[in-house]
Amino acid sequence: MPVINKLLSHPTVDYAADELKKYLRMMMPEGGEVVINYSPDATDGFRLGLMQDLGLDTSDVKDTALDDIIYIDTDENGGVIAGDNHRSVLLAVYEYLRRNGCRWFLPGVDGEYIPVQNIKPVKLRHVPPLRYRGWVTEGTVVQYSMLEAVELAPKLGMNVFMIEFKFPRSYYERYYDHVNNPYRAPEPVTGTTMLQWKRQLETEIAKRSLQYHDMGHGFTYEPLGIATEDGWNTEFEKNVTPEMREMFAEINGERKIQYYPINTNLCMSNPRARKKVAEYAVDYAKNHSNVDYLHIWLADANNNHCECAECVKKRPTDWYVTMLNEIDEAFTAQDLSTRIVFIAYMDTAWAPLYETIKNQDRFTLMLAPITRRYDITLPPEGITYKPLPFERNKLKMPPSLEAYFAHLNEWRERWHGSNISFEYHFWRAMWNDVSGLQIAKRLYEDVRVYLENGIDGILEDGSQRCFFPTGFALYVYGRAMFDLNLSYDELVEDYFGNVFGEDWRLFYDHLNALDEAFDYQYMVRRKSVDVRVSNLYNPPHAKSLEKVKEICEKGRELIKSHYNSDRRVGTVSVRILEAHLEYAELLAAAYIPKALGDDKTALEKYNEMLDKMAKYELPFERYYDHCLAMNALAVVFVRTVSHNEYMDVAENNKKKV
Repeated sequence: MPVINKLLSHPTVDYAADELKKYLRMMMPEGGEVVINYSPDATDGFRLGLMQDLGLDTSDVKDTALDDIIYIDTDENGGVIAGDNHRSVLLAVYEYLRRNGCRWFLPGVDGEYIPVQNIKPVKLRHVPPLRYRGWVTEGTVVQYSMLEAVELAPKLGMNVFMIEFKFPRSYYERYYDHVNNPYRAPEPVTGTTMLQWKRQLETEIAKRSLQYHDMGHGFTYEPLGIATEDGWNTEFEKNVTPEMREMFAEINGERKIQYYPINTNLCMSNPRARKKVAEYAVDYAKNHSNVDYLHIWLADANNNHCECAECVKKRPTDWYVTMLNEIDEAFTAQDLSTRIVFIAYMDTAWAPLYETIKNQDRFTLMLAPITRRYDITLPPEGITYKPLPFERNKLKMPPSLEAYFAHLNEWRERWHGSNISFEYHFWRAMWNDVSGLQIAKRLYEDVRVYLENGIDGILEDGSQRCFFPTGFALYVYGRAMFDLNLSYDELVEDYFGNVFGEDWRLFYDHLNALDEAFDYQYMVRRKSVDVRVSNLYNPPHAKSLEKVKEICEKGRELIKSHYNSDRRVGTVSVRILEAHLEYAELLAAAYIPKALGDDKTALEKYNEMLDKMAKYELPFERYYDHCLAMNALAVVFVRTVSHNEYMDVAENNKKKV
């Protein structure tokens, strides 16, 4: 009878013990009890605890609260499973189980594979190369899927979870209003419910001792008394008071709402505006002591910074740093230890010329390359890009990761603290990748390149329902950040072999065939024959897209012969692929006229796809984010939209263009 001895009392260690017990019992050929004891002096059985309490060396990491060490020394009867912090103990349990054949590929019980076998010895001491390995709310948010995402994250090796905004109103609304689905009646959810759901998620994050990152956008309107519910209100201008107006950025001689409150910057040279933000940040940190990192960002838009006589004397980043220093001083005065993340995003990619972050230990700089390309990581020659001159409100955003690194290098002339990246592989980019293999390859490359360029981690801003056609890309993301020794081919075989069984290469080849037919370079609008017609005009590529129907017919034969699996995750994954076949056919049918320059027919086919794929939202909503998929594709088929207009695409789709 296995015995699990907890060497200390802590909620996350308690949870780690429960998880170890659950999966050990699932693995046991004959079943039986697994006993959990609180026994600080135990010398036998499984011993779960902190490395420091066991006299184990942790001196090779800078900060044991932030850096994870996984320590495992077990035989057939038990042994030590430890970490340098409570979160690391849980991560060590999952890594121990992984080394014994357990896998987690999709959210929920249907996404795991647990072998029935006797346990094997494991000896491991491992420090993940990236300090921050995280997931961020985005897309169309379903509460139970969010809870499952928090559960899945540490099983893949992640240690950070972030929830954007005071509460992510628009993300919840897109799902519960069933945007892009004419067959499901809206189910309005109140702000109170959304806030309670965020609290529920925070509790689950805390149970696992994941680093909790919070907020982001909102600090340019919440401090002025504009509620979260009004952050996306296009008609809020009529509610603006004179006091608010004097703190808004002046653009073209006017101080007003720029489309949405969330897109509106402040007059950063105005001490009252900065003080409002500092006071709000202090209050928020006091009332949310569970927050490890408070993200303080500016407006979610570009080229809309204040043009008043005082603001133009410095770059927006100079004023941003001025405000951050004032917030730090206010935090210090209140004895608040909350860490702060500031962002190099849009206009703030251009580094300050005059101001410097004073207390660099409190802050982390986050690079957010939202306008980068996802068809390459870095060019073969490395970073040769030179940032364009700063022109207030006339900036052309950095076009590549290379360009963002060049901007980061200029930031580093005054900034010497830690750096992370806020990435978007699972936002719009994934919907240009029909096979899911291109984004997986990019992630594998990106993790290494970020580390080589002094980035301490990645937070992925993307859908928590990114498992269509498979969960391979997310799996690569989590595992590559956790262990750089894993090769891409090893990850391919690990995922597809465990999910689809001995014939896994047939499934992998099917996705490769789709990848070749759609041609990722075409999908990311880099193969136009004549851009005067369209950046997707390519008649020869229509021939390639015509192959999709045959590929999908062969895919149906493959699925038919492997429809049910001994492994539940295999059966579920085949069903997801079955739905994806129709998705691929419908998408090809829309892209063929697009490639031929027939935008009218392409739009009709897109609307047909929107309608037909809506039926898959409910049965596959754990894996397929229908609203986000159709919104991302609307950028191609409905109209080309700017970043500021993107959120209105959902409204266009509601009206069935």
